[in-house]
Amino acid sequence: MVRVTVPVPGRSYDVTIGAGLLPTLGDHVPSLPGATTAFVVSDRTVADLHHRTIAGAIEGRGLGTVLLLVPEGEEAKSLQAYGSLLRQLAGREAHRDDVIFALGGGAVGDLAGFVASTYMRGIPFIQIPTTLTSQVDAAIGGKTAVNLPEGKNLVGTFSQPIAVVADVDVLATVNERDFRSGLAEVAKYALALDEDLLATLERDPGPIVRRTATVLEDVIARCVAAKAGIVAEDERDASTRLVLNYGHTLGHALERLDAFGGRTHGEAVALGMVFAAALAEARGLASGLRARTERLLASLGLVPDGELPPVDEVLRCLRLDKKYRDGVRWILLEDVGRPIVVDDVSDTEVAAVLLEMGASA
Repeated sequence: MVRVTVPVPGRSYDVTIGAGLLPTLGDHVPSLPGATTAFVVSDRTVADLHHRTIAGAIEGRGLGTVLLLVPEGEEAKSLQAYGSLLRQLAGREAHRDDVIFALGGGAVGDLAGFVASTYMRGIPFIQIPTTLTSQVDAAIGGKTAVNLPEGKNLVGTFSQPIAVVADVDVLATVNERDFRSGLAEVAKYALALDEDLLATLERDPGPIVRRTATVLEDVIARCVAAKAGIVAEDERDASTRLVLNYGHTLGHALERLDAFGGRTHGEAVALGMVFAAALAEARGLASGLRARTERLLASLGLVPDGELPPVDEVLRCLRLDKKYRDGVRWILLEDVGRPIVVDDVSDTEVAAVLLEMGASA
């Protein structure tokens, strides 16, 4: 078991990573004085797998549990689902000292965190991530949000959980495509922030692809530690934290154009990292980065495929990015482990790389 502290000023919390943590969940979360009820937000599939286990652990702490079900995947991240959860909490007379447990992947965590941050102006919440994407990235850092038809994560808050508990055993229940989608986030950390992790993956990706528990524990902890340090410096995405969006600028646009139902998040981010590497090379910032990125992704089972949308549609979506400031902010690499924020990339440059990658004019 590994414990990583996210040292956000004034409200630090621990991320506990290990095998077999759910049955002893009560040992890994802080005390909850005044709480009488734990509201567990989850989708039906995840709840059927894990709710009984964590309910027993929570009730061992003297709390009653109430399961609140939400749609699966990105469908959970809607204003409709948000409003429904608020009304269910009110209908069950939830109070400020009660707690929300977000049991699921990144979408459930984003929705449940947003609900917790706004119901009664904020109640405590705990992240119990059940996918690789959420364990290495989405559950850490306090970003909560829902989507609008116009774009991803356009309505949300910065609100930190009081704890994160990542049980690597639950990753055995994740289907192959979604697990490999999470490996895109691991690749992001390796390429942008952790050269030692990159060297490990390039030397032998087999253990993580096979979901070896001890390897997963180490890799997840390294990704969490990298993110924790950056979040502590820049909680609200003003500067340093922007580098965590490597591959996500184009990735989010592709998800929006797929109506959140085509490529998985990781597949979109993987293509976004290939694009970012190609753009960096076109600007003379890096050499050989695209080929190295593609080799890494292929070794993790993430060969980007599928047609790219037309260039004008991609450019339109990019302008809806939350970080758009008189132009798109791109995170590019001067080399592995050397991310920079670039504000002066023209639409013409973006179009040229998209066309070279096979997008239609």
